[in-house]
Amino acid sequence: MKTILKLSLAAAVALTTINTYASNDDFLLNVKKAEGKEISFSVNDIQKANITIYDKSHEVIYNETVTGKAGILRTYSLEEFPAGFYFLEVETNLKKVTHEIVVADDAVLSRKSIAEVYKGDMKIKNHNVAEVN
Repeated sequence: MKTILKLSLAAAVALTTINTYASNDDFLLNVKKAEGKEISFSVNDIQKANITIYDKSHEVIYNETVTGKAGILRTYSLEEFPAGFYFLEVETNLKKVTHEIVVADDAVLSRKSIAEVYKGDMKIKNHNVAEVN
């Protein structure tokens, strides 16, 4: 009986973990390609995002708000960019993700984000409970 109870508890924990992972509402920026001084990326399951490219001094070089029905696919030519480090920032109402761009003989967009900031509204329900949207 104890063995069945332990196995049931282990299965419940495993299923809860899988369900939590599967229902994650985050977005993931996918680097599609980088050929020459052109970068291409997609963001799945997002209908609206603000895209900003800025330099290492945090001066905005390019900014646009984009929309899509099932996601966003963008390609940018960086031919006019001088060699150096730049940053691609994608912001939605849930999260802001920053990726590094290195422009030399070609352009390289980092596959892994260098910063992720989650956003949300915190509301105090009572003295002991806070709710985040």
